[in-house]
Amino acid sequence: MMRISVLAGVAAFAFAATGAQAQQYPWKPDKPITIIVPWSAGGSTDQVTRITAAELEKTLGQKIVVVNQPGASGSIGTRNAMQAPADGYTWTAGAAKDLGTYIVSGLLDTRVGDWRLYLNVANVSVLGANPNTPYKSAQDVVNAMKAKPGQVSVATAGVNSSGHYGIEALTRALGLTYKHVSYDGGNPAVIATVAGETEITTQLAVEQAQMIRGKRLKPLAVLSDKPLELEGYGTIPPVTASVSGFKPDTNYFGIFVPKGVPEPVLKTLDMLWENVVMKSEALQKYAVANGALYAPSYGDAALNAALPAIQNTAWLLQEAGKAKVSPDTVGIAKP
Repeated sequence: MMRISVLAGVAAFAFAATGAQAQQYPWKPDKPITIIVPWSAGGSTDQVTRITAAELEKTLGQKIVVVNQPGASGSIGTRNAMQAPADGYTWTAGAAKDLGTYIVSGLLDTRVGDWRLYLNVANVSVLGANPNTPYKSAQDVVNAMKAKPGQVSVATAGVNSSGHYGIEALTRALGLTYKHVSYDGGNPAVIATVAGETEITTQLAVEQAQMIRGKRLKPLAVLSDKPLELEGYGTIPPVTASVSGFKPDTNYFGIFVPKGVPEPVLKTLDMLWENVVMKSEALQKYAVANGALYAPSYGDAALNAALPAIQNTAWLLQEAGKAKVSPDTVGIAKP
């Protein structure tokens, strides 16, 4: 009986402490919060969002439920977040450049300015090959695309995804073509390459990390101008070390909240990012283990960080003939 009483007392203290933390913020949610991840489970967005949600729960004192709603290159789940009641209880997540270019690709009528951005990490794409392919470097893939235009198969999470942007940016810069194979999320695209359905994937390092460590994918290069240190594997060279004429962008990920929600919600999230996310050991460990860059920011700073990739992605779509709406007609200036 004494043991039960002591445990009960500890539990009550813990609950009171959590409640006290929540009292410091202007918004005190009285029901669970939903974050819609518009991609499949196990992908880069899903991974980092679940870690971030767990960090926020500790301080906010309320359950945060992560729901996967993949489809249409992330636009279905994002649309559902837009159409939810503007009470602050429904957020979405993903890459900021995707959010800012849905309108250009014709997938969703929204602009990055319609949302408040809360960024957590920056991710980089990796040129990963099925181990049975003959490719040993990024230059080998480039040579194959030159020799066999439109035949080298590349798996991505679909148009507007980070993987698709990575291969489009690379091939457009070098005047190459390839065979695009689209999947409903980064994890399925990676698994498809492991299974031999495609030769290459350009999904993010966080989505390929486990398969790279298990030697089920060959990381030929990171689509960056800097090498990537992946825990449990070693160094993946930058694509710029062997291929010239290509300058990659920084791809920021985070949680996005519609601006029409009550002001106390946004103020509370600003404070949580400042006090919790920007000091999160869990997110830092995740970044190191998965080949991501821990880069939290929010508000205007987040928007300024994300804009270059949004601009470049939008105009890449335009120049590739895949834009449904011209970027300059929706306020996206040419970089």
